[in-house]
Amino acid sequence: MFARSLLALRAAPLSHTRGLQTTAPRLSDHVFLHRNTPENNESIPFEFNSENIKRAAEIIAKYPTQYKKGAVIPLLDLGQRQHGFTSISVMNHVAKLLEMPPMRVYEVATFYTMFNREPVGKYFLQVCTTTPCQLCNSDAILDAVEKNLGIKVGETTKDKMFTLVEVECAGACSNAPVLAVNDDYYEDLTPEATVKILEDLKAGRKPAKLGPQSSRQTSEPITGLTSLTSEPTGPGFGLQKGL
Repeated sequence: MFARSLLALRAAPLSHTRGLQTTAPRLSDHVFLHRNTPENNESIPFEFNSENIKRAAEIIAKYPTQYKKGAVIPLLDLGQRQHGFTSISVMNHVAKLLEMPPMRVYEVATFYTMFNREPVGKYFLQVCTTTPCQLCNSDAILDAVEKNLGIKVGETTKDKMFTLVEVECAGACSNAPVLAVNDDYYEDLTPEATVKILEDLKAGRKPAKLGPQSSRQTSEPITGLTSLTSEPTGPGFGLQKGL
């Protein structure tokens, strides 16, 4: 009896079906794969210039001989600063210099977003939109940059002067919102202050003030100091006289 019931159950059509769920495919493999372009291919030679050869030797000397591959990140950074971006030729040159398989260098360059593997503009603009900046209206800063330059995130202006990207945490949360221009940080931004910075750069001028664009000097409270407002006490303060 039980066997007949089991066979009937197995033969009965399913009234509910459950579809197979899969992860949506990536629409771009740009982050990982290299494809030759006129500006970025192995036939374009690259070597460190005389100044950077000395700098590279100083960097490598900081590591034990058997571990000199540890210099791969600073050497890639050095190559990017000389060449403008981390091209396939820069990676191959670093691999040769450190006697590493090129694939090991590619793995590093594709993992760290600090390495730009495509050409970028003279001014590399990074607008932070992580939570602290978002709460301080970083969207308005991003919108001001896009409208002023006529580009969207991930694009470069036609004159190759500006490239705009959106980043996750610039590490200056107490001074949000933040815009990094190459190695310089501009903080406590407003849309008006952002446009002023861009106009200075367009005119070939370095903005007069780095860091906070507000009245504060570093990252002290915007409303004024709430501690350490008097001269510090001297040695022995609070101790018994006998000590």
